[in-house]
This record gives sequence, structure tokens and C-alpha cells, in this order.
Amino acid sequence: MKIGAQFYNLRDFCKTPEALEESIKKVADIGFSAIQLSGTCNYDPSRIKKVLDECALTCCLTHRPYTEIKDDIDNCIENHRILGCKYIGLGSHNSLVNESDLEDLISVAHTSGRKMAEQGFKFMYHNHSGEFNRNDKGLTRLEVLLSETTPDELGITLDTYWLHHAGCDLNDWIPLLSGRIPCVHFKDMKMFGNEVRMAPVGHGNLPFEKYLPLCEGAGAEYIIAEQDNAYGEDPFEELKKSYLYLKSLGLE
Repeated sequence: MKIGAQFYNLRDFCKTPEALEESIKKVADIGFSAIQLSGTCNYDPSRIKKVLDECALTCCLTHRPYTEIKDDIDNCIENHRILGCKYIGLGSHNSLVNESDLEDLISVAHTSGRKMAEQGFKFMYHNHSGEFNRNDKGLTRLEVLLSETTPDELGITLDTYWLHHAGCDLNDWIPLLSGRIPCVHFKDMKMFGNEVRMAPVGHGNLPFEKYLPLCEGAGAEYIIAEQDNAYGEDPFEELKKSYLYLKSLGLE
């Protein structure tokens, strides 16, 4: 499994194409082999591919607007083909709170997700904690999403922090998601006084060394370090802490 850097961590340093390119170079200098493009400015995929190649990096995953995935899928796929990125992600969706929006997301998986699969790409949905709310039949929203789509139509970018935030157990969910989680967000959780905070991977309370074998067994290809909030610290330095920890566990 390879170590990826989530660029949503660095969003304040990626507001222009020039700043984005500089941030890519800084992440390469840390030692990462892959990145996820999320929360950045608009970019020319051919230009970013050139920078990635120069830095010996790959783009393993993106987060794209729902309207683009739903209504402009051909252009979306072509941009990812240029970028060399197989996994086309959705970062969040109104289905967290609205049942009819969940049905719409399932429909888009059947159409856009299927079209991605036919052309060698994969639609990836990133969970928060709301997907683990249960309906009147006792099923979580994520279970409904899985039951109504095939693994080819929809993958899950499993987020460790949000699953714990929902009060669920990764030891149960990782095997359940086998074949659906080529990309996993490792995001740590710690207490700061009475406040629950995100932390660099390996610097909080989650036992990632126990999760790695489960992720590998479930088909994970990329472990992506994510920390939405650096709480005033340098996010590049926080990413470096995550990288060094994951490297110590034997990841590339």
C-alpha cells in the first residue's frame, strides 16, 4: 500500500495554480508517493500531470463537485484520464440528512458510476458520520448505499475519524467494505482538554497498526493521510508527522 497526502489539509496553500504546484513539490520533498486533489483551486489537468511526473508523484484520488459527476461525466472522466487518476471522488452529499438525496446518489452511481467503470475509472464516495444514522428499518445510510449499488458502480473512501465519531468499530466495518475501499483516509483523533480534535496519523488515539492488515485484506491500495484542521500548526509539518509514522509501519 502506498502513502498519499490529502490536499484538503493544504487548501489554504493551494488557492492559485502556482501555489498548488508549489505545494505539490513540497509534499514530494516530504517523501509521499501519491496525492489526493481536494479543496484546491481549479487546475489544468495536463499542467498538474506534468508537475506530478516531474516530482515522481501520482494523483490517486480527487474530490469533484456532485454536479460535475452527475451532469458532466464525460468531461470529468477525460480530465481524470489526462491527470492519470483512476479514482474519482465525491467528498460529501446531502444524502447525509435527506432520504430523497440518498436515492439520487444511488441513481448517479448507476449512471455516472457505471460509465466510469466501463472506462477504467471508479466512483468513490467519502463518508462522514451521518452515513451511520439508521433508518426506520434499522439500516444505516451507508448500508442502504451499499445494498443498492455494485462495487463496480461505487467505492467508499473510508474515513477512520468520522467512523469513530459515529461510534462505530473499524474492526467490523473494514471487512464489510472489502472490495470497495481502494483508498482509505487515515485521520487520527485525540482529546485536547474536553475537545475532540483531529491529529496527525499516529499522534492520537486510534490504533492504526491494527487497522493496516485489515485494510490490506480488504483491497486497499492507498492510505491517505488527512487532517482537516491543523489548529494553528504548519499543515506541511503535520503531514510530515503522518508520513513518518506511516513509513514506520512499512508503507511506501
